Amino acid sequence: MTEPHTTKAPEGAPSGDLGRRLATRRAQLGLTREETAERADMAPGYLRHLEEHPDAAPSQSALLKLAGALETTLLALTGGDADRPPGPGLAGHSPSFTEMSRTECGDLLSSHGVGRLAVSTVHGPVIVPVNYSVVDGTIVFRTAQGATPSLAVGSPVAFEIDRIDDAFSQGWSVLVRGHARMVTDISEAHMLARRAYSTPWAGGRRDVWVRVEPYAVTGRRITV
Repeated sequence: MTEPHTTKAPEGAPSGDLGRRLATRRAQLGLTREETAERADMAPGYLRHLEEHPDAAPSQSALLKLAGALETTLLALTGGDADRPPGPGLAGHSPSFTEMSRTECGDLLSSHGVGRLAVSTVHGPVIVPVNYSVVDGTIVFRTAQGATPSLAVGSPVAFEIDRIDDAFSQGWSVLVRGHARMVTDISEAHMLARRAYSTPWAGGRRDVWVRVEPYAVTGRRITV
């Protein structure tokens, strides 16, 4: 797997739910404000206003143009799908299913985010989300002693990330299979703390570092 890479950072300081969603989606696509505004047939200054003013009230027409420019849906852009699982739409016309290369899988993993960790417990298999980073070709995350993710230590595990594009009925997934171990060396833990991408969203004291050392990485992509 490759080391972390970054996308184009949003200009200015996005404010409000709509502003943050616009800026985040632009960053995901690697678009500047100017490029997005050109796609949406609007002035870059107006897009900046939408991103930086939480009281902005764009018309539905403007939102539809932005959703199209950002290759997403109006529902996703306005946060209406926040509590809905992805993928409720119908399959696209003539979809293509392909296997991704190890390099492509590594690039997607190195973009960071939230992944799903599958572990065995006394009650059966469990899948939990974790905030992760890629460091030296391994998956790393922080957890608390006794928490479900910590049960991965000393066992073979599966780790998965994916992206679903409801607007175009396409997406991808990457599956990592590997062995999990607890980081017990203090200097190694300090190194991970410096290089890890983000802290756990769940908050609280989570000072147990876990590394998943992959022995198999596979990926699949559906395009239309």
